[in-house]
Amino acid sequence: MAFLNRADWYDLARATNWSPRYVSEDQLFPPEMSDRFGLSLEQWEAYDEPFKISYREYVDVQSRKDADAYSVRAALARSNFYDNADAGWQSILKLHFGALCLTEYSAVPGESKMARFGKAPGMRNMATFGALDEMRHTQIQLYFAHEFVSKSRQFDLAQKLLSTNSWAAIATRSAMDDTILGRDAATLSIMLTFALEQGFTNLQFLGLAADAARAGDFSFSNLISSVQTDEARHSQIGGATLKVLIANGKKEEAQRAVDISFWRQWRLFFTLTGPAIDYLTPLAHRDKSFKEFIQEFIVAQFERALVDLGLERPWYWDFFLKSIEFYHHSGHLEIWFVRQTVWWNPAAGVSAAERAWLEAKYPGWNAKWGRLWDVIADNVRHGRTDKLYPKTLPMLCNICGLSVGSIPHEGHSNRGYWTEFGMRRYYFCSEPCQWIFNLEPLRYQDHKSVIDRLLCGDIQPPDIEGTLRYFDLMPGERGEDAHDYAWAWPELALDPAAERPSQEAA
Repeated sequence: MAFLNRADWYDLARATNWSPRYVSEDQLFPPEMSDRFGLSLEQWEAYDEPFKISYREYVDVQSRKDADAYSVRAALARSNFYDNADAGWQSILKLHFGALCLTEYSAVPGESKMARFGKAPGMRNMATFGALDEMRHTQIQLYFAHEFVSKSRQFDLAQKLLSTNSWAAIATRSAMDDTILGRDAATLSIMLTFALEQGFTNLQFLGLAADAARAGDFSFSNLISSVQTDEARHSQIGGATLKVLIANGKKEEAQRAVDISFWRQWRLFFTLTGPAIDYLTPLAHRDKSFKEFIQEFIVAQFERALVDLGLERPWYWDFFLKSIEFYHHSGHLEIWFVRQTVWWNPAAGVSAAERAWLEAKYPGWNAKWGRLWDVIADNVRHGRTDKLYPKTLPMLCNICGLSVGSIPHEGHSNRGYWTEFGMRRYYFCSEPCQWIFNLEPLRYQDHKSVIDRLLCGDIQPPDIEGTLRYFDLMPGERGEDAHDYAWAWPELALDPAAERPSQEAA
């Protein structure tokens, strides 16, 4: 019996819409779960996913991907790469696995929502595979992370981070829950697969994979490249949704969904990926700067995707372009300063050679952030350990949950943003975060940042140690300087085996 080509049967096989007889269309697809835009099943028939794949093909391709990833890991298992890797690269592995393993799993309910409540058969088909993708990403990355648990307790956070009250977990849960649990399937497809996955996962997986290959970590490079090939497929769900919405007069609503999610994900990704690329990656193995990756994968590719769909750039685009120059530098400095609150060991990344690289990539870096690191290095050399840790917590945004950072040495560049609502004041890091809150204040009014929890008595005792225990970070999991402050002594930066000068000599 001759087999038909997929093109001959695919469209018919996935056309699974029907006219409900025992319930109404709204009962079958409740608007709050399916489509708040109000399009009919007939209008959704125009949905056309760009990736055409059957279940048989999917299983075949995925099994080969897994075989490749696990075989590379097995082949390199005796290489002892991790033991010989720079402490900064070890921290990248801890940061990545802790931040992404369970975040990948949190996307499974989102894909499942689209698979059940999406009105378009093509969306349901792609999202079914998307849910399987996210389970695969969780399992394979947890498996790779488990290899290192015996090396450091900090790898335990790959399993437990999102169930803790760490500031990073609270910020991530807030963004993901807003996208996945609090939105209908159509809006979710835009926010999750278009704004997040098409907009940002290339940055994390491809950018970091390039640096991993240069660093010689071929196991990790192969792993995250394998993950990204799945993301490239199901990230197309949202683009097809946008075409349907725009064709049916819902461009303004679609644009708003893109603008909200893009900004929320940007706030998370510059915190996750920016320091990893520009500070934690050993200088000899850096491919491009974080800014260059942003310009390639987001400014060029994502902007082109928006234009191709007939959408506008987000209204805050000029501020976004400016923020590429400073957000992650401020974020890295702050994370290093509050390093006990994270599950990796931040590398300062400010040796003389690294400063020269940063100045070349970000002209003016030394005049802004370099001067701050000079003060920290001076405190290290003179043994002022009390000045190397914070006395309290920074102000956090009531939308993104991250700090209110800005550009140092530019006067009062960090203006305040706040909104009075429901007998209290909400503070924000930026105008886009304030705008998101003001769109739907009832959606966000009950969310409590770490600072809110500290002030209302949730954290006891209300001090740094009480906060660390509230974060469920125990000794052995809390971060310290990755290189034991060697960067503060130029002679140690050049020769790590050199004897550290005494504080009196300094």
